Amino acid sequence: MLETEVIETGPNPGTTIIVLHGLGDSGHGFVPICGELDLRSLGAVRFILPHAPERPVTINGGYVMRAWYDILGADLVRREDEAGLRESQRQIAELIDAERQRGIPAGRIVLMGFSQGCAMALMTALRYPERLGGVAGLSGYVPLAATTAAERSSANAGLPVFLAHGTQDPVVAPVRGTTSRDALQALGYVVEWHDYPMPHSVCMEEIEDLNAWLLKHLG
Repeated sequence: MLETEVIETGPNPGTTIIVLHGLGDSGHGFVPICGELDLRSLGAVRFILPHAPERPVTINGGYVMRAWYDILGADLVRREDEAGLRESQRQIAELIDAERQRGIPAGRIVLMGFSQGCAMALMTALRYPERLGGVAGLSGYVPLAATTAAERSSANAGLPVFLAHGTQDPVVAPVRGTTSRDALQALGYVVEWHDYPMPHSVCMEEIEDLNAWLLKHLG
């Protein structure tokens, strides 16, 4: 099981949000952003912030860092680390399973991620066998996109999706976000799309929009 940072906003949480960090970061990196969300109307919320395993990352000269999967080159589409992606998907699905075993219904669990974490959130949520509360992807893309239609779960058909991207993102080009949005909409997912004049980062307006989306779909 992945190592995690856990934050509970009160006793006996009835909602879980699993937050997946980006390349080279850790679960600790998104603690402040969780603190900016005002979800009091939902009751107590459990935030689970797992730490990706450490692995050599090819595009960074083999430097070992926390990564959900290897980045083999600048072309994020043609050269994907399928084995790494699928292993991380399995580990993240285990976190969802564990929350359900603790009594949180699948429909009260949201996956959320930034960059690589966005890719993992989308990949895992669309394939998870029980209906989730939603998936939020920030500054990322749908990985293994060619397999999504065949592998997606019927339980999560029409899953609410929040996608946001910076229009000045030099790391994950904005077109990767819009292409992912269009592909998901074509498959029947309800995608709420936002873009912001920012680089590969998170802004306050984005947090506010995400907050409203979470309240809409979990309230």
